[in-house]
Amino acid sequence: MLREPVVAGQFYPDEKTELQDMIQNCFKHKYGPGTQPTISNEKVFGIICPHAGYMYSGPTACHSYKSISLQNPELAIVIGPNHFGVGKNVATMTNSTWRTPLGDVPVYSEAAEKIANESKFIEIDNYSHSQDHSLEVQIPMLQSMFSNKFKILPIILLAQDLEIARDVGNAVSEIAKTKNSVIIGSSDFTHYEENSFAHIQDKALIKPILEMDVERFYEILIKKRVSACGFGAIASTMIACKNLGATKGELLSYATSGDVSGNTDSVVGYGAIKFI
Repeated sequence: MLREPVVAGQFYPDEKTELQDMIQNCFKHKYGPGTQPTISNEKVFGIICPHAGYMYSGPTACHSYKSISLQNPELAIVIGPNHFGVGKNVATMTNSTWRTPLGDVPVYSEAAEKIANESKFIEIDNYSHSQDHSLEVQIPMLQSMFSNKFKILPIILLAQDLEIARDVGNAVSEIAKTKNSVIIGSSDFTHYEENSFAHIQDKALIKPILEMDVERFYEILIKKRVSACGFGAIASTMIACKNLGATKGELLSYATSGDVSGNTDSVVGYGAIKFI
């Protein structure tokens, strides 16, 4: 099965050269990380990335991708929220290839079958992945970063409570042990609030992420009603990385759509975080 792109031409360009140029421009953007190569032996177990249109969140996302640019993994495990309410509560997929303007990336079906067997909640359901952008927008970034041929393990969450995040995170870490892997948690932060309020809300929610304290993360999420869409993806990534040996998160960049565009009345927050 070929999973055709659903937001090419909207969230990012649908033509190869234009897309490559846009990703380069996101790196060079004033909110981007720059194009100077990173030289580090640091092991990055996973990252948190936004998933809005590249014109808004691309510069922030590039901070996360730059932090893993030297890793060349065989497997990218990408976890994100299901915005459209279609399919299963938690779904991976098999026998599929994801197409972007930069080429095709195969799904690692063997890992998908294994994780569905190991997890209480993850089911195999290609339909769950048919409409959403949260995983799709990560694929061209991965393709532009890695020189080797890699496979993906896509996991999309309709249900995102703590029990599910624990289950998914534990299952992901078991799969990640079997391959040279990197984990990508796809989420935007506060939605459609005034810019300074979004900064305050997201700063509060990011603190327990950096401390890798998943219980505190859910407490603040609920208490402050932070409208982060992929909170379960963040929590699952945090749990998986901690299982694999990460001891802390590091905030690489935070910006809002308002910081980028200048329209500060109603913004969406974007955070780039690595787990080391």
